[in-house]
Amino acid sequence: MSVDLPPRRIWLCADDYGMSPGVNRAIRELISMKRLNATSVMVVGAAVDRTEIDGLMQAVAANPNCAIGLHATLTAPFHPLTMHFKPLNGGQFLPLGRLLRASLLRRLDPEIIQAELLAQIAAFRQMFGRAPDYIDGHQHVQLFPQIRDAFLAALKDAAPGAWVRQCGRSLPLAQRLDSPKALLLDTLSDTFRKKSARLGIAFNPGFAGAYDMVRGRDFADAMQGFLNGLPDGGLVMCHPGFVDETLLSLDNVTHQREREFAFLAGDDFPRMLAANNVTLDRA
Repeated sequence: MSVDLPPRRIWLCADDYGMSPGVNRAIRELISMKRLNATSVMVVGAAVDRTEIDGLMQAVAANPNCAIGLHATLTAPFHPLTMHFKPLNGGQFLPLGRLLRASLLRRLDPEIIQAELLAQIAAFRQMFGRAPDYIDGHQHVQLFPQIRDAFLAALKDAAPGAWVRQCGRSLPLAQRLDSPKALLLDTLSDTFRKKSARLGIAFNPGFAGAYDMVRGRDFADAMQGFLNGLPDGGLVMCHPGFVDETLLSLDNVTHQREREFAFLAGDDFPRMLAANNVTLDRA
């Protein structure tokens, strides 16, 4: 006799709200369609004026399953909110590779990092009138050595009720060797989870969504892979958006965002969720 299993509740989180008007519009449309249940806001982004924030709040009001988080940002081409942040590169944060290298070599100042993260949490509170539901990191900076301690300390101080994103996959090792980027995230997330647990900070039990967005890939095929083996409460990150001049000036991931939007907005996506016994109800 077959037994009906309860559906897996997952977080499907659109990163980068605030990066550009086109990214924002795509995310709002998907939230209104109930095709997303989380989005992460870049308070240092180019499109976080009152109109863009109000538009997001209206979309979420119509979709109570949707959470709003802070997308903590510490990499170029964005600028810090704090005056004395360093190191910088021409007034901007360091590029991703240089920041990761500096963190691995322990050349960062955790107090300076923590001050910037506190400023970003404060900016989120000012925009939304409350603390973020969760905090993650643009380009996964929350996982980096030195940064992770500052990140967790800032959260405990200024948003103690928030949970954090860890980026480790819940798959056997043999199935995790196909992607060097995802394997690096697995390794960095192991320490991040242990530190979070010691501090009593909640985190998602599983993660998916890392793939080569620059070269592109059929997103329906990628999404099916993300859902395979993802536990209840797991998180899939995505990056839907519409290409505009602002996005072109800030990021090298452009038209793949439109491909992600097209799949998430289409009829095949809810069918895929149903076939995998997955729901976007709050995890």
